[in-house]
Amino acid sequence: MSQYNLRSRRPLKAEPGGLTPADEVEPSVGRGAGTGPSVETSSKERESSSTLLSVGDGQLFLVLLTVRLLNAAVVQTAHVPDEYWQSLEVAHNMSSLTTETYGYLTWEWHEGLRGFTYPLVFAALYKVLAVFRLDSVTLLVFLPRLLQGLFTALCDLQLYKVTRKLHGKGVAQWTLLCQLLSWFMFYCGPRTLTNSMETVLTTAALYYYPWPQEASTRVSSKQVVTYLSLAALSCLVRPTAAIMWIPLCILHLVNSRSKLHTFALHFIPVGLGALAWSAVVDRIFYGKWVLVQYNFLEFNVLSNLGSFYGSHPWHWYLTQGFPVAMATQLFPFVFGAVKFWRNQKLVLLVILWTVMVYSCLGHKEFRFIMPVVPLAMISCGLWLYWLTPWLRLTTVAFLLVTNLPLALYTSLVHQRGTVDVMSYLSQEADRHGRDMSVLFLMPCHSTPFYSHVHHNISMRFLECPPDLERRPGYMDEADVFYQDPSEWLKKNYGPGVPLPTHLVIFNTLHLDVENFIAEKQFSKCAEYFHTHIPLESKLGNYVEVYCQQQAT
Repeated sequence: MSQYNLRSRRPLKAEPGGLTPADEVEPSVGRGAGTGPSVETSSKERESSSTLLSVGDGQLFLVLLTVRLLNAAVVQTAHVPDEYWQSLEVAHNMSSLTTETYGYLTWEWHEGLRGFTYPLVFAALYKVLAVFRLDSVTLLVFLPRLLQGLFTALCDLQLYKVTRKLHGKGVAQWTLLCQLLSWFMFYCGPRTLTNSMETVLTTAALYYYPWPQEASTRVSSKQVVTYLSLAALSCLVRPTAAIMWIPLCILHLVNSRSKLHTFALHFIPVGLGALAWSAVVDRIFYGKWVLVQYNFLEFNVLSNLGSFYGSHPWHWYLTQGFPVAMATQLFPFVFGAVKFWRNQKLVLLVILWTVMVYSCLGHKEFRFIMPVVPLAMISCGLWLYWLTPWLRLTTVAFLLVTNLPLALYTSLVHQRGTVDVMSYLSQEADRHGRDMSVLFLMPCHSTPFYSHVHHNISMRFLECPPDLERRPGYMDEADVFYQDPSEWLKKNYGPGVPLPTHLVIFNTLHLDVENFIAEKQFSKCAEYFHTHIPLESKLGNYVEVYCQQQAT
């Protein structure tokens, strides 16, 4: 079936940079029956209403980079523990290889479930800062986020390019605008999450992917190797990226003119090269040979032990996850998907496939489906491009006023206390040095750790590893503590046991530990606002710090 220009219904023609509309600016627009009143516009009006910018890709990237660096600077809250504990904390440990090593590795790293490829990016950054004696806490905290902001700008650019390749420049511009208006991409994009990097690599790979529309043109080996390399790297960063790439790679093979040639000279070398890279990097930092991709798959899929951290009904992504991530952009997405499904069947099938496979897994989080959000923006862009100028302006204004407040609130206000308190503890460590020790009586991994303190002081938190042996009635340390806080404190800090100099809690725990605080002569020395809406009962509106009187 031929691909058609959305407005003039004219067939697409091949250009060196991909497929573009045969006539980007049409003299008129006519909607068919059942799609609303017919609208006729001059070519000049259509061009001015459908074109946002006329700059080259290099200039566009500089604009996107500026936007995403500002975005990264705005994000000052916590989202999920993994943005620290599976990236920056690991990088802090890795970058100390030739000096004093400190940086906490969670149980996943002891079990070989995680690969060092993504943390290596930040470890290299930390090492450069250390060499030039610039490794201040401020730079250690903010430079990784700025770097991830740069990666997110690349993601934006590649989304623009892949949409331009599939649907033309007009649709690409509105798709890019939808991406920039997305509260979820604003909130998650600059965070040092494997999901953020997976999204960047996946979107970049999709630009080089040989889409079915390119069947009439010759796809170069360089293009195939590039997309396969980026896809493989996304799977190294997060193995579940294979959920999206397996069907796409199979489709590529099916459509290849020489299947054996493509498989033998492209798929196998790239796949083996990626595994070799992963094996060597992980061998260096684990100190032994580890196949983390299998361990990750076995834990999260085959054994479903990931459900230890919470499980959701199968429909959660359809009824909550995807709608929340899209927010008000769900409306143009649905409208665009329904009206233009023939123009984007493969994109929509990829989104549906990915969401449905993730729905089969017990443990679900919003960030897991982050890679499909840029793809969903293509449908939004198609819808905006089709609208009349007035309706388009109204829709964009609606998206702006509904997404921007949500993006700013979640990035500046919601759940910021657990980050702010680490800045205070770092300053306290400057004063007290190694005489300082901290006890976090909070749900496990509530705060960042050494990556945000950068002092080798004693710190303890309530651990929560899953029971890999599946023992009945198993309770982790955090569960035991919250079952009876007073009893836990008596057992762990009885007579003769050194006390921490600083105690960090949520305000909701105060009544449960007030006797311990009074008996051990602690006094409140700092308090930080955390959130207006605690997401669970163990969290609070404020983070409180108590200091031993001699430590104040």
